[in-house]
Amino acid sequence: MATTIQRKTVQALLISVLLSAAACESRSSAAIEPVYDPLTGKLQLMKSDTNGNGKVDTVSHMDGTRVLRIDIDNDEDGRVDRWEYYDADQHLEKIGTSRASDGKEDAWLYPAADGAIERVTVSTRRDGKIDRTEFYEHDALVRAEEDGDGDGKVDKWETYESGRLASVAFDTVHRGTPDRRFIYGVDGTTRFETDPDGTGHFVAAKTPPPSTPPPGTRR
Repeated sequence: MATTIQRKTVQALLISVLLSAAACESRSSAAIEPVYDPLTGKLQLMKSDTNGNGKVDTVSHMDGTRVLRIDIDNDEDGRVDRWEYYDADQHLEKIGTSRASDGKEDAWLYPAADGAIERVTVSTRRDGKIDRTEFYEHDALVRAEEDGDGDGKVDKWETYESGRLASVAFDTVHRGTPDRRFIYGVDGTTRFETDPDGTGHFVAAKTPPPSTPPPGTRR
């Protein structure tokens, strides 16, 4: 997240430079091009060439001097690949990304107060609907929840230990809690368990039924 913090610092400096440039009426020669509302005169956009190569790679959406969102084209292919959203106090609220690098936003990272990743939400179908949420501690993935059938309810739960998948559970009967679970040992073994009564008490089962999806896949 160091890059994010640096980006915020750069944007703050850009605002200061912009206001100075506008005051001196030197827009044509500046690396930052401001766009104002024609009726109110309020600043709406800042188009920036941050590396000075003549291409606009950063567009800041403004409400006067307040930053609302920053669109960034890191690889300068003409498509945004990073979206930064700021709250009313100018704190970074979330970062949007395009997993396919095609300019379509489909995943969002939420930073904790210390700048580490706290949560990631994903629209796996890329339709704008969040169907997977990942939870992090100290930038490490610890668990995830997923809506595999798109009915708006979580039906898959993953847990992670030291970067490895430790378990994955499924709700195959749509009761809101898992009824089947795979446990993965550090030695490579796999254990299958079931909770047919929905009490939260899993018992070992010999063989997973054919209808059970393979571990780690979507249903």
